[in-house]
Amino acid sequence: MSPFSSNRSGGDAPPRGIRIGLQELIALRGQARRLDLAPRGRVLATRSGGHLSRFRGRGMEFDESRRYQPGDDPRNMDWRVTARAGVPHVKLFREERERPVWLLIDQGSSMRFGTRVAFKSVIAAQVAALLGWAASDRGDRVGGLVFDESSHLERRPAARGTALLPLLDRLAAAPRVANGIESGGGHASIESAAEHLVRLVRPGSLVVVVSDFAELSAERGGWASQITSGSELILVQVQDLIESSVPPPGRYPVWTEQERGILDLTSAAARRAYEDYFAQQRDRLEQLARRERAHLVSLTTEDAVGPALALALGGGRVAGSTGGRR
Repeated sequence: MSPFSSNRSGGDAPPRGIRIGLQELIALRGQARRLDLAPRGRVLATRSGGHLSRFRGRGMEFDESRRYQPGDDPRNMDWRVTARAGVPHVKLFREERERPVWLLIDQGSSMRFGTRVAFKSVIAAQVAALLGWAASDRGDRVGGLVFDESSHLERRPAARGTALLPLLDRLAAAPRVANGIESGGGHASIESAAEHLVRLVRPGSLVVVVSDFAELSAERGGWASQITSGSELILVQVQDLIESSVPPPGRYPVWTEQERGILDLTSAAARRAYEDYFAQQRDRLEQLARRERAHLVSLTTEDAVGPALALALGGGRVAGSTGGRR
C-alpha cells in the first residue's frame, strides 16, 4: 500500500506543472533529434522502411544461419548447414524495414502527483512526445495507448505522425471519461494496460512503457515476456524526487490533482516503511528488466527530460541499464 494519504481540501489552486499543453509537446520535436532510437536488439520487422534488420523470409539477402527453434518457418531450412552440423538450422535474411513503435503511457492517479517542478504525468507526456517525434523522424510508424483509470485512447502505428498527434492531444487533456469510438474503458494499473497492448503488438516492434510502475507485481509479468519474445522493450520509470529517497523527518504537504494531503514521516517506523515500500517497488522493476532483457531508464520529476533521455539512450545498450538522475 502506498505511504501517501490525502484529504479533500479547498483553498489555493494546485501549483504549475500539473498539465502540459499540446503546443509544448509539439515543440519538443526539435529536442527529439538528439535521441538515439536505433534498434538495440534483434528486430523482426514487417514492412519496407529505413531500418536494416534481421527478418525471416524468402527472396531477401542472406545474412546467417542459426539452429532451428520451434515456430521457425520450415521453408527457411538451411539444408547444407543442417547436414554438416547434424542438427536443424534455418536461414536468416536482411532487408530494409521500418519499425512499428508503440508508446504505452500511464496517466493514472499515482502519476498525477508531484512535490516540486511537475507531476509525474507531465514528465511522462514529455517522454512520449520526445520518443514519438524521434521515431517518426526516423521514418518509423508511431502509435500507442494513453490510459488512466477511467478511459484510454488507442492508436495503431502510422507514418508521419498521424497517430502520434491524437496521443499527444490526449496527454495534454485533463483526465476524463472519454467519448467516441477511439476511446475505451480505463485501466486500473500499468499491468492491465500492458496486457491489453500485447494483443496488438506484432513482432519487430519497439515498445516503450512510461510509468511509475506503482504496485507492480511479480505475478503479472507475463506481458513483458510476450513483448520481448519478438520485439524490443524500453521501460521508462518516472519518480518524484520524494519517492527515490526518503526525506528528513517531518510532515510534508503533497498535491494530487484535486486534493492536498500530508505525508507524515515524523516517526522512525514510518520512515522505514516508506523506504521499504519504494525499495521493493524499484527491485521488482529492475528484476523484470533483467529477466526480460529490457532496457530500463529512470527519471525524476526534476530531470531535464530531453538531455536525460539522450544520455540514457546513448549509453543504454546493456540490458537492464538505467539513466537519468537517481
